[in-house]
Amino acid sequence: MDKELGPILFLVLLLCHIGNTQPQTSCPYNCQCFTSVLVLCSDERMGSLPKNMSREVKDFIVIKSAVSYLFQHTLEESPQLTKLIFMNNALRSIHSQAFEHLTELQELEISGNPWLEHLYLGTFSKQGNLTKLLLNFNRFKTVLPGMFDSVKQLETLQMKGNMISDLPTFLLLNLHSLRFLDLSQNMLKDVNRETFSGLARLEILRMNNNLISNLTSDMFHNISQLIELHFEGNNVSELPDGIFSMLTKLKVLNLRGNLLTIFSDKVFGFETTHLKELNLKGNRLTELSSLSSLTSLTDLILSSNQLSDLPEDIFRNVTALENLDLSENHLSLLPEMIFHDLFSIKSIHLHKNNLSRVDGKLFQDQLLIQQIYLSDNKLETLPLGFLDPFVIQYTVRLHGNPWKCDCHISYLHDWVLTNGRDIEMLDRMLCASPGFLRRRAVVSIDKDQLVCPVSKDDMPDLRSCSLRAAGDTVIINCKVDKCSPLTVKVQFQKDDGSIMEHILKNEPQCSNDTIIEIPFP
Repeated sequence: MDKELGPILFLVLLLCHIGNTQPQTSCPYNCQCFTSVLVLCSDERMGSLPKNMSREVKDFIVIKSAVSYLFQHTLEESPQLTKLIFMNNALRSIHSQAFEHLTELQELEISGNPWLEHLYLGTFSKQGNLTKLLLNFNRFKTVLPGMFDSVKQLETLQMKGNMISDLPTFLLLNLHSLRFLDLSQNMLKDVNRETFSGLARLEILRMNNNLISNLTSDMFHNISQLIELHFEGNNVSELPDGIFSMLTKLKVLNLRGNLLTIFSDKVFGFETTHLKELNLKGNRLTELSSLSSLTSLTDLILSSNQLSDLPEDIFRNVTALENLDLSENHLSLLPEMIFHDLFSIKSIHLHKNNLSRVDGKLFQDQLLIQQIYLSDNKLETLPLGFLDPFVIQYTVRLHGNPWKCDCHISYLHDWVLTNGRDIEMLDRMLCASPGFLRRRAVVSIDKDQLVCPVSKDDMPDLRSCSLRAAGDTVIINCKVDKCSPLTVKVQFQKDDGSIMEHILKNEPQCSNDTIIEIPFP
């Protein structure tokens, strides 16, 4: 448990038990007895544990005290305890027989002691009923062989935030019931297969924020029931093919913050996996070679890597995908069909890339999308109909792009005015050009201001125009090479010299012929 959680735990306990709070005449001095079975002591001046605690107490919690030593006799008067928590104290040493009398103990936490450097062999020798052991944020540098041989019922073991550099061979051999292992934020450099020998029922393994530089398939021998595997914050640069092939029930794989440059589903062997979540954030990925076996994957995090392009078929078989994060990469272009068949997708994060254009059909299959983040790219406009396929309420982020507020942004401008409620940080969606609209919010621009300067090269070749009369109608037929929103003004001068003007606005469309019919007055 994190060091700063002490006050939070106190408040939670207070809220949970305030309804049952009752005065206890036998409550130890400077402690609080929320119920007859729960005692909490939190006093920075308390240098030793109370002696007058009731035999009814089952849960004993000590937070932020000055207790420095647990002697052999310190807890001998409380053999009935089932939960014992020492958190953020000043412990320097624990006698190897300090817990000898606590044979009923099921949960033990000794966390947040910056001067506690080691535990003696046999410290947990009488804790055969222990299911949860938390040893976080101390200053342990080593763990002695056989330290956990007696706690065979242990389901949760945490040693997070210490200074452990290596683990003894067969350390966890007898922990056949272990479900959750957290070795994060240590100084581990290497782990051998014998370390995890016997963990046939392990469900969750965390080894994040260590210094592990390589992994081998031997490490995962005999842990085929593993459900969740965490290797965050290490120095893993390569994953051999088949390294996770034994982990056939793995559902969560977190490799965030390593040094991987390439990832392939071959790490799971050649069988289709049941993996649900894959986190590769903060590596150095430049290539994804295959994800075709990840047919059960629902969450894929690829943010903060160095991906510049992706194969069109990279997600072809990942049809259960619901959340995809590709943000903070170097993507400049996405294949038109890259998201094809991702019918279950709920969110696609593409912010902080180098996208300068997107295909109009990029999201044509994502009818049920809930989030699209395209902010902080290099987009100047969006193609006609780009944001039209979606049928349910969703949110979009479009800010941080250099929007070019001219005639080519008419579709996006209309869409923003109609769907402004669906756009997050709408006021930060600004025009980058032309100069007179620079830094103006797109939503604040009047449509008549979205004009394109006409140069000689942009003008249609009037030699291709034809003029014919049909009754009282003059028909002008001109071939136009570009799909642009043109406005044609025709002026008629009457006998009295007055001018009558007819204006025809041509909405953007990609036909070759523009036919203008002007009736005579």
